[in-house]
Amino acid sequence: MTEAEPLTEQPHPVPVPGWLVALCRWFAAIGGVALLAMMLMTVASVGLRSVLGWPIPGDFELVEVLSAITIFCFLPWCQVIGGNVLVDFFTMKAGPRTNHALEALGDLVYLAIGVLLTWRLWHGAVDFYSYGEQTMVLRIPIWWSFIIAMPAMALLIVTTFFTLIGHVGKARG
Repeated sequence: MTEAEPLTEQPHPVPVPGWLVALCRWFAAIGGVALLAMMLMTVASVGLRSVLGWPIPGDFELVEVLSAITIFCFLPWCQVIGGNVLVDFFTMKAGPRTNHALEALGDLVYLAIGVLLTWRLWHGAVDFYSYGEQTMVLRIPIWWSFIIAMPAMALLIVTTFFTLIGHVGKARG
């Protein structure tokens, strides 16, 4: 009996420094805590609204802020473990060197996007800070969420750089 070929391609791992993996893991843990807090707050707000008619004030604002923190904190971990979307229709039959070359190209594009987003996020944070913009109900300064988002994006850039170097090295053989 022959074994069926897998229907999807797995990511092609590349070595990255242990300190980087640990740092990405810590940021993912921060994102997990933010996600858990968001879930518990949502359940509490819906429960209080249903039973007593008292929702948690500004619950939608907290969900917005915590969602942003969660997403930004998970991005470096997703990159370091190769968890990003992989379109393998054309590459399933390609060799490892070709796949690493294509992943290096993808990392290069992702690196450019990460740098661009970080640059624009920096300008957005400065604007929010200088204008003193706050959420409507809880009056949370908007720029506070950038305190976690900016380092997470910087970590994504570093992680993507290391995976890019790893894929280039494996593509060269």
